[in-house]
Parts: sequence; structure tokens; C-alpha cells
Amino acid sequence: MRTHTRDEAMVEITGAITDPTELDRMYPQPAAPSFRKVTQKLTGAYRRMIEASPFMTVATCGADGLDCSPRGDSAGFVRVADEQTLLLPERRGNNRIDSVRNLVTDPRIALLFMVPGVQETLRVNGHAVISSNPELCDSFAVNGNAPRVIIVVRIESVYFQCGRAILRSQLWNSSMFRGAAELPTAGIMLAEATTGEEGGPAYDAALLERMRTTLY
Repeated sequence: MRTHTRDEAMVEITGAITDPTELDRMYPQPAAPSFRKVTQKLTGAYRRMIEASPFMTVATCGADGLDCSPRGDSAGFVRVADEQTLLLPERRGNNRIDSVRNLVTDPRIALLFMVPGVQETLRVNGHAVISSNPELCDSFAVNGNAPRVIIVVRIESVYFQCGRAILRSQLWNSSMFRGAAELPTAGIMLAEATTGEEGGPAYDAALLERMRTTLY
């Protein structure tokens, strides 16, 4: 297997694993709780995690490939309709709507819920339907602005993920936070991606106000 480094040089990757049984030889069997924590519907504790979460990621798959994108709003923005159904408003963005396009052709969906300060995350796997029902969309309106569609998720499995990744990354450790000046701005990244045809300081200057006025 070959891959590119940042400088586009080719690097030979050795030791590629192509047989699942080889993985079984390398890793011990998971402990019983790793399987027993999986349920086909929300428990009370799992529901509390979703209702406390202001941020999540959505993974989908479509004809053009995979997509994983962030979603965020006030805690509880994903509504629990019942113990096996979640309602996720598709808020305003850049109108690429990659996740929604994928779900129209392939309904499989995976969600990862995060709660600031909490080391455990919550994973949901299932199938989704895109609904444009006016009453349903209006029920998610903020400041008079309703989403155009709602992602209706039918849960097939739900379970918590232990906090090792959060602890290793020190994600909630404020002393590890980076200053905005240390990293490239959106305008810089866009300018580099388009060889200067888009982005730059003017893009950055207008971005904050554009996001504020189009948040919902």
C-alpha cells in the first residue's frame, strides 16, 4: 500500500493487514461489558447523555463516498421522540448538504454525542429518513427560522464509549486550548486550497458577521 506525505513523496507502507483473522490473533477478546452495554433502544442513562449534548458528529455513506460532519446547538438539540427514534434538525450551513444527500440514497447513519467535561461519549447506529413535514420542521424553529428538513433516526444500536480517547487527547483540559492566532484562519485555508482565487483577509473579515446572521 502506498500513500502520500505532506510533500507528495511516496511512502511504502509495510505490514498491511488484509485478513480479519489476523486481527483476532493480535487482539484479545473484549470483556463482556463491551458487548453488554449495547442496547437496541435508549435507556434512561443514554437518553440523559443525548439531552445533555450540545455537540455531535454525523457519519453517512453515499454514491460519492463517506462523510463525517459536525452538528451543534444548545444542549438537547437532538430531540428524543421515543426510545428508538431521534429527531435531528438540519440547520443552515454552506448548502453542500453532504449528509442529507447521502441519506437519500443510503439510509445508514452513525452518531457520536459529546458532552463538554464528560469523558464518556455516546454512539448511535441506525437508519435515517429525511422529512420535510412542515409541522415537524416548524417545531424546531429558532428565532422564527425553521430548518428545511429533519433527519429522523431509527436506532438500531446505542452504547457509551469509554473515555480513553478524551483522556489521551486532554480534550476538555482548558490549559491545552490553542489560540486562534496559532493556526491558519478559514480565509487562509480557503486561499491555499484555491491557489488564491478565493478566501484571504476579506473572507475572514466578513466571516464572523456572515455566520452570526445565518446561524439559523
